[in-house]
Amino acid sequence: MSSALYANPWFSALPDDVREAMLRYAEPVRLRRGEMLFRQGDAPGGLYAVLRGALKISTLREDGREAILGVIEPGTWFGEISLIDKLPRTHDATSVGACELLVLPHEAFHALMERAVFARAVASLLATRLRMMYSMMEDATLRSTRARVVRRLLLLARGDASMARNPRPRIPVSQEALAMMLGISRQTLSKELKLLEGLEAIRIGYRCIELLSEERLRGADQAG
Repeated sequence: MSSALYANPWFSALPDDVREAMLRYAEPVRLRRGEMLFRQGDAPGGLYAVLRGALKISTLREDGREAILGVIEPGTWFGEISLIDKLPRTHDATSVGACELLVLPHEAFHALMERAVFARAVASLLATRLRMMYSMMEDATLRSTRARVVRRLLLLARGDASMARNPRPRIPVSQEALAMMLGISRQTLSKELKLLEGLEAIRIGYRCIELLSEERLRGADQAG
């Protein structure tokens, strides 16, 4: 089993017997690059965990352009909202590259929800994601473009949805994808990234951004 699952703070905090039950009932899923796991409007199929690769959570704007809302990386469980309210999927989930996942069928999920410890854990997961959503809404409406870029980089450094305890030095995201996450032009993003690079807070690489100094990056947030 992928060590990424046990590195995820949410999953690792579950009791041993709950983790074992989840893994016992989970089924493997493999996706090719660009293949969709589910589309907006699909019926809920289960609770998913990424083992290898990554998926983008996205939707289409009114003009037909794609808006990337988040990236789901190894170790992250997701898809619980539709299982709880039994309503259709809210967004598209598409593999960025070859991807391996687990799916906990909805029957097994609801059986585990009868256990208080699992239900509390799912509530905690939802609360964490709700806080993240409010933070992103605040960024979009109240903060400068530079501050939004900085704060999204800091979020991505901890795995976006997986929220690792410590930031990683290499953020695997292209400038195109980052611009789509922020809803800004590639040119505007490039200008902000070059400024942060000049401050020696980051280094721009090929389809990645290296985090050189979290302190300098946070300082640029305050200055922006």
